[in-house]
Amino acid sequence: MDNKYYPNALLFKAFADTNRLMIVDMLSYGELCACKILEGLGIAQPTLSHHMKMLCDCGLVSSRKDGKWTYYSLDSAAVERVKTFLSIVTSPNENCVCEEVNHELR
Repeated sequence: MDNKYYPNALLFKAFADTNRLMIVDMLSYGELCACKILEGLGIAQPTLSHHMKMLCDCGLVSSRKDGKWTYYSLDSAAVERVKTFLSIVTSPNENCVCEEVNHELR
């Protein structure tokens, strides 16, 4: 089977947490400093670091340093890839894994 599912599974794993979903929602309005995200969520800094690492590691969020501050933003290309992948796997199409599975079962 095609390995297109693995990188997308990492993205969906990043979505599978309330705090990370709230962070994504906050970043949908534009770049934010970590301090603003902390204020908005009311969580501890180490907890935020953990969530931001997951979001950055899967490619959904980008970070940049400016002095002692770290600023985060959504990677618009990654957001589009997630939307496209979700559309593909929830719609019948000629490249569906079900075609491979059904062919193997015959």
